[in-house]
Amino acid sequence: MSETSSPDDLTSRLRSRLEADRMEIEEATARELARLGENLSAVASAALRSIESDTAEATARMRALLMKAWLRPLVVGLSLFLGFSGGSWATMHWLSASIDARFETLTEVNIRIHRARETLAEMQETTWGVELMEISGERYVALPARTPGRPAFTMDERPYLKLSRE
Repeated sequence: MSETSSPDDLTSRLRSRLEADRMEIEEATARELARLGENLSAVASAALRSIESDTAEATARMRALLMKAWLRPLVVGLSLFLGFSGGSWATMHWLSASIDARFETLTEVNIRIHRARETLAEMQETTWGVELMEISGERYVALPARTPGRPAFTMDERPYLKLSRE
């Protein structure tokens, strides 16, 4: 064999050397890309876990705030409801007691009026309809209607006699 090389040999050796270098570069690039992919996947997973935990914490805080936000109006509303209900009940109870007391007073007054009318009717019956009156400082006797005589004056179809001042 001869040790001389031809241009084709050189080209062929260069091609095979380039091919070997290209394959080596491709393999190194593939390994590096795989390693970068794994690292990227780990970073993305860690970021996702961090986002999920932060979201869970934020959600828990938001739930607590919402509970407080609903709790305060609920307590205020319940307090107002109880205040109005209690106040209304007390007012109605007081009004009911007041009305009952006024009914009792009205009944007592009606009974007194009835007794006074009975007493007046009794007095008129025993005095035959004669009444003593004082008009403008003058004293008069009111006689029953259609009493004969000379009255000082008549009013309501009844004669009146003037009494002396002594």
